[in-house]
Amino acid sequence: MVRAGRRQRGGLEHETLAVLALNGAAMTPAEVRDALDQDLAYTTVMTVLSRLHAKQRVTRHRVGRGFAYVAIVDDAEVTARQMQRLLDARDDRAAVLSRFVGALSDDDERLLTELLAHSDPPGPRTENR
Repeated sequence: MVRAGRRQRGGLEHETLAVLALNGAAMTPAEVRDALDQDLAYTTVMTVLSRLHAKQRVTRHRVGRGFAYVAIVDDAEVTARQMQRLLDARDDRAAVLSRFVGALSDDDERLLTELLAHSDPPGPRTENR
């Protein structure tokens, strides 16, 4: 159990991610709260988990009427999800992608071309956002 006095800014998010990462399996907000500090309000933990989901630092899946959460611990996946979120926030995807590709080094552009040539066609998304 993690016990803390006054937390630093973002401290509860970091502690929550640590609990999820150490557990390795999906956890409900109540399970996260119990692992952190039983004095925390359930709604506080829910808010932190919702924010982490919005930042794409955790994934979630439906469990009954709520969700269970899993930390994304792979830095490359976190970065890729952040890039996707930024792209999704723009109306002109072609302009954003064009500028992104235009800013790549020659080596990175070759790597991207190679990755695209060997990638599977996109399928339907299954994650709940």
